[in-house]
Amino acid sequence: MSACVPTRATDPSDSNPTRRVHPPHSPPPTPPRRFRIAGADVSASIAVFLIALPLSLGIALATGAPLQAGLVAAAVGGIVAGRLGGSPLQVSGPAAGLTVVTADLIHRYGWRTTCAITVLAGVVQLGLGCLRVARTALAVSPAIVHGMLAGIGVTIAVAQLHIVLGGTPQSSVLDNLRGLPAQLARLQPAAVSVSVLTLALLLLWPRVPGRAGQLLRRIPAALVAVAGATAAASFAGLTLPKVDLPSWSSHALAGLPEGPVLGLAAAVLTTTLVCSVQSLLGAVAVDKLVAGRPDLISGAPGSGRGARVGRSDLNRELLGQGAANIVSGTLGGLPVAGVAVRSSANVQAGAVSRNSTVLHGVLVVIAALLMVPVLEFIPLASLAALVMAVGIQMVSLHHIRTVTRHREVPVYAVTTLGVVLFGVLEGVTLGVAVAVGVALHRLTRTRITHHEREGVHHVHVRGQLTFLAVPRLSRALHLIPHGADAVVELDGSFMDHAAYESLQDWQKTHTAQGGSVELTGRRPGTRIAEPSDSAHCRCRPWTPWRNHQCERPYTPSAAGHPGASGEPGAAQGPSAGRESSGHELARGISAFQRNTAPIVRGELARLAREGQQPDQLFLTCADSRLVTSMITSSGPGDLFVVRNVGNLVPLPGEESGDDSVAAAIEYAVDVLKVRSITVCGHSGCGAMQALLTSEPGGTRTPLQRWLRHGLPSLERMADDTRPWARLAGRAPADAVEQLCLTNVVQQLEHLSAHESVVRALREGELELHGMYFHVGEAQAYLLTGADGDGRFDHVEAAADLPA
Repeated sequence: MSACVPTRATDPSDSNPTRRVHPPHSPPPTPPRRFRIAGADVSASIAVFLIALPLSLGIALATGAPLQAGLVAAAVGGIVAGRLGGSPLQVSGPAAGLTVVTADLIHRYGWRTTCAITVLAGVVQLGLGCLRVARTALAVSPAIVHGMLAGIGVTIAVAQLHIVLGGTPQSSVLDNLRGLPAQLARLQPAAVSVSVLTLALLLLWPRVPGRAGQLLRRIPAALVAVAGATAAASFAGLTLPKVDLPSWSSHALAGLPEGPVLGLAAAVLTTTLVCSVQSLLGAVAVDKLVAGRPDLISGAPGSGRGARVGRSDLNRELLGQGAANIVSGTLGGLPVAGVAVRSSANVQAGAVSRNSTVLHGVLVVIAALLMVPVLEFIPLASLAALVMAVGIQMVSLHHIRTVTRHREVPVYAVTTLGVVLFGVLEGVTLGVAVAVGVALHRLTRTRITHHEREGVHHVHVRGQLTFLAVPRLSRALHLIPHGADAVVELDGSFMDHAAYESLQDWQKTHTAQGGSVELTGRRPGTRIAEPSDSAHCRCRPWTPWRNHQCERPYTPSAAGHPGASGEPGAAQGPSAGRESSGHELARGISAFQRNTAPIVRGELARLAREGQQPDQLFLTCADSRLVTSMITSSGPGDLFVVRNVGNLVPLPGEESGDDSVAAAIEYAVDVLKVRSITVCGHSGCGAMQALLTSEPGGTRTPLQRWLRHGLPSLERMADDTRPWARLAGRAPADAVEQLCLTNVVQQLEHLSAHESVVRALREGELELHGMYFHVGEAQAYLLTGADGDGRFDHVEAAADLPA
């Protein structure tokens, strides 16, 4: 037997017999890859550039730095951070969140030393990125971050108000507030009119109605506001201070740092902290924006070559930001950080790769070199009004509502006031101290009550049971007389060793004296939501909202049921060895009242006051094995759920005699304003099995009349021109699974035919998702295919997802 060796195809015209030829059936050689920029990246870069240009000048003006410094930071942030960073679609540059820090540094140390501090902060960021500690920054309480940004926003707005009125701002917020009455007395009408026009255009441009408004809104409001105010000032011949860009030959670069060592170290630490936290949180926010664009997640057809954008690499992002700050500081630019406004504009403009960010930086360089005469027409009052509006927007009502809901208002308020009154580093330090105090207070706040009802003494412990609460627990327990019946309810999620021993010692003593003790709620080795009789339960809880009733083993109490004796040949029906359904229901409700109700009572009370505000309409099958709260990790108020046999969505206008699904869709979209609708199918669906085995004709039962809405799914599966749905790269296991997957795709098409859904999709206020849950594998799959190609990819485990 001869060995098989690859042969070379010969060609009589081949003059080079030694040329390397691939064996038969091998793929052709890959041609050298040419560098290309997608059209979507080009258009997105122009949109971001038009936003970045006026903002960069305005932020430089607000800090007191040379105006070219803002352009340098914008260019370096786009090119360096955009090329090296770990978040492909995040746009970096001079950020409003750094305005107060930079202004204070310039006031204390001068511009050249401030540039040196920026370089050193970049070096520290490189070190932190090499140590891979980027995710540690995400451990900072959001209340501290939001409070820091709000304090910076207040500082910016108050300072820029003086320029809007035609004056000059002072170095601190208190000085600006004290000088405001005098500034109002001598305001400059020309500066005020230009500022008011800028703010009016900034506010009204996004609200231009009609089809013309849809086209005009593609031009950034910031550019329209500054350009409109500049044109009006020029035509009116107003005499105002304007942008003054000196020659680049006289641009100041970084110098050796001069000043006290401790002060410089604190300055470097503050700059590093603000730049890093803002950039990393911005990268996480960009990931959420990317998740809303299926073409970027799946690399779907039509989205462009290489359109798939992965999650941000936070450590690489920190390295990219460090490199950008080193270059920006060296070239005499402002500190660089990820910028939320420009990043969101980049994603919404359709960018598909980091090329859009880099190209926007190149456009800034071109503008800085060629557009100087045009930029010098811009009034400073217009830029000040633009930056003041940005500062006001940094005090977000949404953030205030969020921290209020999580009971972190003290942390937010102290951080905000600290930043306004003392500075960024001092304000953040105060915020961290208050956050630690609040956490300790929550840990140690334990309420212990004792009362007697019908001869039974009840001791209720609310909160964490630590050694600090042992004296109060001991006093409450000793109020129970010897020999009495006692119930100790532990409503908390933690018990330390000291509290455990104290409780066990008292229990042993009390039972030895003839009393009885029942412990409910938290017990060593059990979960807070687990029923007290769970030692006989073979199931484990899966969520804090658990109220599951599992099948119990045979007990003698079931002997009265037919076949309950366990003898050979005895009937073993579904009720064998189980309680009656009525008693089981009552026992389940009792377990809810005892274990789960104390946990959810506060949340349900809030929902009762505020009403339901769900984010999603979840349309799924009525199958009892499909527990929506379990597979979506949701709780009360999260989902508006519609369940029916086969998760079917009848087409509008069908004479079905049942408009309940259409009514639910209309109510969810038009009244509740849900942001997404999910159609969820599942494995082993009885409705799909009935569709496959149904025969034409015969008696039309209510079930058969309802299942006719699934016939389009059956026809779609039988259509040879359509590709079959695939499940995480594999073919469906059988025809039933194939129909279950196809049905999800078909019902999404039916959903898209409803008028309210069509309108919401057209306005960009709604997203549609397909989902498939494999019951036996406990695995969820999301529909990622486009153009009717049903590809379902599995959802990663929580340990693999970003924090």
